Amino acid sequence: MDYQKELSTHYPLTADEIERFRRDGFIRLSGVFPPDLLDYYGEEFEPLVFEHSPQARVPLEERSAYHQSFLQVTNLWRVSPLARTLSFSRRLARIASELLGTRGVRMYHDQALFKESGGRPTAWHVDQQYWPLGSDLCVTAWIPLQEVTASMGPLGFVRGSHQREIGRDLPISDESDRAIEEIVRRDGLEFVCEPFAAGDVSFHYGWTVHRAAANSSGRCRRVHTVIYMDADMRLAETMTATQRTDHEAFSPSTEPGGVMADPLNPILYQGTGRGA
Repeated sequence: MDYQKELSTHYPLTADEIERFRRDGFIRLSGVFPPDLLDYYGEEFEPLVFEHSPQARVPLEERSAYHQSFLQVTNLWRVSPLARTLSFSRRLARIASELLGTRGVRMYHDQALFKESGGRPTAWHVDQQYWPLGSDLCVTAWIPLQEVTASMGPLGFVRGSHQREIGRDLPISDESDRAIEEIVRRDGLEFVCEPFAAGDVSFHYGWTVHRAAANSSGRCRRVHTVIYMDADMRLAETMTATQRTDHEAFSPSTEPGGVMADPLNPILYQGTGRGA
């Protein structure tokens, strides 16, 4: 099935959408892809995820708390030519670049996040805590491969949290969940969580606080994600232990302070200038 047009053509953003993303730290865009394209990828990705996730062979109740939240497979584009077509979508990459206001974006990595029926909540966290990036110019596209009803555990975000230092030293865990929940409640921060219609895609900054509820729907919540970074992103000069692990996994040839031009970090979109 050929969906190249839907994967490559321009999805026009309004100035208001770009402004809201930069102010709020996230945005959910409607109709980025047709539902039948997502159905197709969802059906094709499911066996790949269950094949390449060791946790899929462990009963849900016997896994760690982290692995009860979702099945995770990183760099799916490296093991599946089909996954590569979605992860390398020019449409998605251009949206990411325009939201960030960069001349282009590189792949940091992709990952499947499948929350099985009965999967526990995803703890409060921020993604960039793990990433050895030299700037904040990075964004995650969260791509549901079907509609995500309230009972399936849609992703939710704390508005404006990318502009506050919340949970930046906490890996995702029960500890991060308790600590961030307390800050959100104490400071009266606004949590935005809505169902996703088929075709919706959200984008959020690396420092945006987010979480997802449990999946009580009886269906697997199939989601693919792509993490984009500025085409000129440099590797951080100093790194935590978790960031060193990410460095080795996702940009191994890059030296600290160098542009992250490892073969695992191809440019996925390049315009004619900043904000192009």
